[in-house]
Amino acid sequence: MTDLFSSINLGDLSLSNRLVRSATAERMADENGRPRGALTDLYTGLVAGGVGLIITGHMYIDPSGKCHPEMTGIHTDALIPPLTALANAVHRSGGRVAVQINHGGMQCSPEAVAEAVAPSHIEADFLTQPARAMRADEIKATIEAYANAARRAKLAGFDAVQLHGAHGYLISQFLSPFTNRRNDGWGGDLEGRMRFLREVCGAVREAVGPAFPLFIKLGMFDGVDGGLALEDGVQVVAALEGMGLDGVEVSGGIDATSSRTGIRSPEEEAYFRPLAQAAQTATQLPVMLVGGLRSRAVMEEVLTSGDAQLISLCRPLICEPDLPLRLQAGQARAACISANRCWPREPGEGIACHCDVRVEPLGTY
Repeated sequence: MTDLFSSINLGDLSLSNRLVRSATAERMADENGRPRGALTDLYTGLVAGGVGLIITGHMYIDPSGKCHPEMTGIHTDALIPPLTALANAVHRSGGRVAVQINHGGMQCSPEAVAEAVAPSHIEADFLTQPARAMRADEIKATIEAYANAARRAKLAGFDAVQLHGAHGYLISQFLSPFTNRRNDGWGGDLEGRMRFLREVCGAVREAVGPAFPLFIKLGMFDGVDGGLALEDGVQVVAALEGMGLDGVEVSGGIDATSSRTGIRSPEEEAYFRPLAQAAQTATQLPVMLVGGLRSRAVMEEVLTSGDAQLISLCRPLICEPDLPLRLQAGQARAACISANRCWPREPGEGIACHCDVRVEPLGTY
């Protein structure tokens, strides 16, 4: 079997193992997007716990794309010093860290923005407010904001950038016929809907240079009527290498379908594995698989099969920041019971596990 703790390269980035902390909204920033000390403690704890790569919680590239209160910002040069301190802390601990950059589009809450925007006007039950259609000049300005955010990430000393192109955020919205009903050059058929992603990738690559590692978290299907279908998602994957990307983390769902609860058996794990399998038919890029992975046996079987080259974990690392070391020492699976009780209960708290969990005896599920 392919060992979880074997090394791998993503572009010019060398990782000591295959375990990735998938981007998780930490809610550990002040009202201006400046990271608080708790975020540094969280990341250095993950490094001490043995994770190979940390992908930060999504950072907003522009105030118009701030998704929720306490979201970390990367929208202004004034944030480069605190972000540099954050990256330096990870590096001093011996870790590697990539910044996930994002614009929330229609997913921005009324507590964070006065008006949400999207490729087209959209109202849906899963949104907290309607979103209006973006003007062409706003689209161009947003592409520039992505590039400037990536530039800041590199200047701050982070090891890579990941674009958030999943879960109904702005890049995902442009790809989806459910949210992109434009009849200009930014919509229409799949190629037209991919234009925004292409131009974001081109602008970001120009901003960070040819060798800086650049990834994407990609939603390969929407899971709603009239949304992005898997066959179109596979075509997007096939185009990524030509856009200058170095790796893809596959996910799905434009709303709450992006995560599942109650993962208690191996059969329930790796629920996005079919997406990784489909992606492997379309690209030579390294694939990161997220979604319900809990046991070392399943993780290593995924790697050995070639369905993915890296394993991404979200909630299990909130529950057990030292899970990589535990797995390496012989623990059979994560303690996380996927109850989705990680979200802060009050402002200033940040993400944390609120479950009463325990680890089953080693070697059992």
